[in-house]
Amino acid sequence: MVTNELYRIPVCEMKELNNLFIELTAKNCNQHCKHCYIDFPITKAKKDYISQETIKTALNDTTQENIYCIYLTGAEPMLHPDFNSILRMCLKRTNVCICTNGSFLNEKKVRFLKKVEDESTNEIIFMLPIDHYEEIKNDDIRGRGAFRQIIHASQKLEKYDFNPIYTVTNFYNENEKTLIEGLKKVFLSSSVQVQDFNFQINKYYNKYSNKDNIVENFNQNHIDCSCGRILTEKGVYSCPFLANDYRGRMGTDFKNYSKKVMLETPFCWTCSKNKENMFSINYKYFNS
Repeated sequence: MVTNELYRIPVCEMKELNNLFIELTAKNCNQHCKHCYIDFPITKAKKDYISQETIKTALNDTTQENIYCIYLTGAEPMLHPDFNSILRMCLKRTNVCICTNGSFLNEKKVRFLKKVEDESTNEIIFMLPIDHYEEIKNDDIRGRGAFRQIIHASQKLEKYDFNPIYTVTNFYNENEKTLIEGLKKVFLSSSVQVQDFNFQINKYYNKYSNKDNIVENFNQNHIDCSCGRILTEKGVYSCPFLANDYRGRMGTDFKNYSKKVMLETPFCWTCSKNKENMFSINYKYFNS
């Protein structure tokens, strides 16, 4: 039977490059969360770090782009041996968001990062993951100790006047308002001041599902590929979900990369059903 499924696949055209994601390491992380879209090696951590020269070239090639923020992401970006120098390089260009699990954010490191920010005219923002207000449920997803690790990191960040964004993957498919209210109580009880806009609730993507989801009636204004691209050691891709995936490859570098993406994967379906961008900052709320 011949079908016309190909013609049902919508295309997202990037309006402008506002968000530049940089994958500092593809598969090196000290946490292996149940819901992570990355397929980690079973035996040992992979030392797959992007080179500083690749990042420098990308920054030079995008000087005419209207980039609001550079996102240092991974796996765990702070494992990169040249993280500090990469951060400083990116801060010379624009604001930088560090997407980290918080395990390296102790007193000494946060104090150093505040010093780095003070040396720049741009801002350092943090995205930290916490998925439930109950410690047992959160750690069942992220690993033992992850809950207290985020609380500890948050306390240190607040001490030095950082105001993190908390990404919450709704793994248990609970009411979003209940999730936010529960998390607010947890942080307030730990003397960390938070508001509703500090939380970014995302749908859970089950990478083991065989369901073939077709993207229909999507809102282009809140999917990341409409205003962002991710740089990896292997080239330029449409979004963090599809980093190093041939379906998301946009080009070798930023001299000549594609502005159009075919929304043909289950990842795309997840993004299209999310209420806001899954990876980038919603400044509408964050600056309120």
